Amino acid sequence: MAERAISEAWFHRIKAATRDLVKACGGIERAAEISHVGKSTVGRWQHAGEEDIIPLPAVIALEADSDRPYVTRVMADLNGRGLTDPEASREAAGCLMARHNSLMGQFTALTTEVLAAKADGHVSPAEAEMVDRAAASLERNLADFRATCAAKKAGAPDDGAGVTRLPRRGF
Repeated sequence: MAERAISEAWFHRIKAATRDLVKACGGIERAAEISHVGKSTVGRWQHAGEEDIIPLPAVIALEADSDRPYVTRVMADLNGRGLTDPEASREAAGCLMARHNSLMGQFTALTTEVLAAKADGHVSPAEAEMVDRAAASLERNLADFRATCAAKKAGAPDDGAGVTRLPRRGF
């Protein structure tokens, strides 16, 4: 096996981001349609046991479709950078309690995966994969929770049903 241009950890982060991106686009078949490649190619992009990494044109097409920069965010992290979304704070909406409940559910799922992985005293690559997927889901929920907190701190009003809405800029 040839040496990778990136570390093992970064390789698996890109693979995990690719899985999240494919899922956000509706699965392997739809991602294949959008990126104009075969289903098996998309499968190789997201499978941790394959060396194939999703190519940049596919990243651009799939992230445009899903409106989520999963792979771009990992690439930015790899280079010591971060992404910001100015629209996120403006459009952040949701009941703080509902976001909290969702976050706790995801935390419970992560804890369950970690405990199952550690049960025999050894964490296998497959178990690490499951833990990583649960952690990615928790991370997405945490971002939503923080956006709702930011909206509350900015003085966003509730709509009467406990839903926080930020006013649109420029009006």
